[in-house]
Order: sequence, then C-alpha cells, then structure tokens
Amino acid sequence: MGYDTVAKTDPDSVIDEEWGGMWFLKDELGTEELGISVLELEPEGKGMEHDESDSGQEEVYYVVEGTIDVELADADETVTLETDEAIRLDAEETRQIHNRGDERAKLVLVGAPL
Repeated sequence: MGYDTVAKTDPDSVIDEEWGGMWFLKDELGTEELGISVLELEPEGKGMEHDESDSGQEEVYYVVEGTIDVELADADETVTLETDEAIRLDAEETRQIHNRGDERAKLVLVGAPL
C-alpha cells in the first residue's frame, strides 16, 4: 500500500492527561525519515526542555490552536506563536514550549531526519 493513516489517539499519550497529551505518530504511520507528533498543553503546561544535538534532527512546531511560548535558552529569547504560526529550530537550539495562555494549546511537531 502506498499510504498509511492514523488517528491522534491510536498511540497512547506519553505525558499525563493532566497537562494535555502528546502522541507520537511516527511508528503508527511507519515513517522512516520523519517524526511527527501532536502535542496538547493545558494552561500552565510545558514541554520538556531539550535540544536535538545528538540526533541532528531539525524540528518545526506548528500551532493549530492557542498561543504558546517557545523559550530558546541558547538565544536567550522567547518566541510567542499563535494559531497558524510556526517555528523551525536547529538541532542544537535548546528549547522548551510553554502554554501561558488561558486555553488549551494544540501543536503539530515535525522533525527530520531521524
């Protein structure tokens, strides 16, 4: 078959429901060179601070709903993204996502190469 489909909730979330949810879709879709995840953060929720130096993976965060802050530790800067905005991050950039808004935020996270 030349395609695969998946629902966000086919895999289990890797974070506690209390904070939102994060679903890794790579395995369900059988991708070999591309990672894709859905992240939902409740107000005051945050992602894990990290970089992708070891993997060399470039990442793109696209905001589907809400407003989030992306703290960039290496640049000593915070970038605020609203619905329909995106950011591309070098592998070496240390980043952490925060939802400081009053509504749940929903993002699509894409990374390559794996």
